[in-house]
Amino acid sequence: MTTTFLGDVRRIAALAWPVLVGQLAIIAFGVIDTAMVGRYSALDLAALGLGSSIYVSVYIALTGILSALQPVAAQLYGARKDTEIGLEVRQAFWLALVLMVIGFAILYFPGPLLDLAHAPDALRERTVGYLRLLSFGLPAALAFRIYSSLANAVGRPRLVMFMQVGALVLKVPLNTWLIFGGLGVPALGGPGCALASTSINWALALCAAVAFTRVDVFAPFEIFRHFCWPEWKRQAELLKLGIPMGLSYLIEVTSYTFMAIFIARMGTTTLAGHQIAGNVGAVLYMTPLSIGVATSTLVAQALGGERRAEARTLARHGVATAVAIACCHGAIGFVLRPLIIAGYTPDRAVAAAAMPLVAIVTLYHVFDALQITTAFALRAYKVAVVPTVIYAIALWGVGLGGGYALGFDVTGTLPVWATGARGFWLANLASLMIAGAGLLAYLSRVSTQYLRERA
Repeated sequence: MTTTFLGDVRRIAALAWPVLVGQLAIIAFGVIDTAMVGRYSALDLAALGLGSSIYVSVYIALTGILSALQPVAAQLYGARKDTEIGLEVRQAFWLALVLMVIGFAILYFPGPLLDLAHAPDALRERTVGYLRLLSFGLPAALAFRIYSSLANAVGRPRLVMFMQVGALVLKVPLNTWLIFGGLGVPALGGPGCALASTSINWALALCAAVAFTRVDVFAPFEIFRHFCWPEWKRQAELLKLGIPMGLSYLIEVTSYTFMAIFIARMGTTTLAGHQIAGNVGAVLYMTPLSIGVATSTLVAQALGGERRAEARTLARHGVATAVAIACCHGAIGFVLRPLIIAGYTPDRAVAAAAMPLVAIVTLYHVFDALQITTAFALRAYKVAVVPTVIYAIALWGVGLGGGYALGFDVTGTLPVWATGARGFWLANLASLMIAGAGLLAYLSRVSTQYLRERA
């Protein structure tokens, strides 16, 4: 099949825009939480920043393992092996059951992680309440990830988007009610938004179960028409891909989690400014993420259909598209950052703390786009171990280790502008440059190797 750049961009865009809309709806959960809780109290905003960093680390790591279903199912879909897809989905549900137990234990008993933050008693209490409420929604969140992975694998991201947008519509009134109180419910502050999220996660899981049984595109897979116990060979295949994927997600997210934990030592105002910068970065991240998901789907389907040259070209075009758009978004975000920050908080001290951090975010977003789309393309090839090593060296070594050295001025010789929270974000910028370059070089090697094997 002959492809052109514009033709591939159209194919990627057709799958990417529903993913983007859905992901923006989900990331809007965090934006809405931050904006609403920020108007409730600075203490609750700091607890939200610390608690959400821990929750996201657990959630991303566990759902990252389940995301192995997407390239597996996409390759099977490209090879037209429908009944095998249903079998893989059932195996993914067994895997989710085990992951649910692990994640619940971490979230319900977060004490060891909070000890690292040296958090004051008041901040610790609010953070524990927030995390324990979220722990009850984790099983539903894992089930919905299986649904979204399969829908994306077969090129039906709109089926996920509609549910995520519907969830966002429910989020605003639920947040308002539970954070600020009313109708007999006391004001819960930060834990209120956690209770709203947990309720919505269960609603999404129920909708996903209905879709599996009623939507025609899933019918050939016969997902619930057969029962099967865990098959260790298939579990091993999912884990062989999923564990490195989950670990790479964990490395990526925990580099930010430990940033929040260390920055918490610098005071509530600095932590609140860091939370705003992190939210801006998360919103920007959604566009390259959606392009990465779409690219991964098309590349995996092409590989399943033994169209290896097409897969290689699609991967290149997907990465190039994401980086070009990121350059535009970064420039716009840099210019508009005073208005963006004002939308998060009326507190002048918090806004002043956030301003230089958001400026750094707009630059590193370009390299974030490079690394995430390249990583997704590699996952389509069922390659995850080497990217995980690259992430560990770059994000934990350079990003977190370098950030600690800069942030706390370990040598005592650094200029003021390179220390504090800015030091952590500058080190993160450097780590993404290294990760992006390493992943891009490895993608070129893997795709070339596949072509030679076909020849």
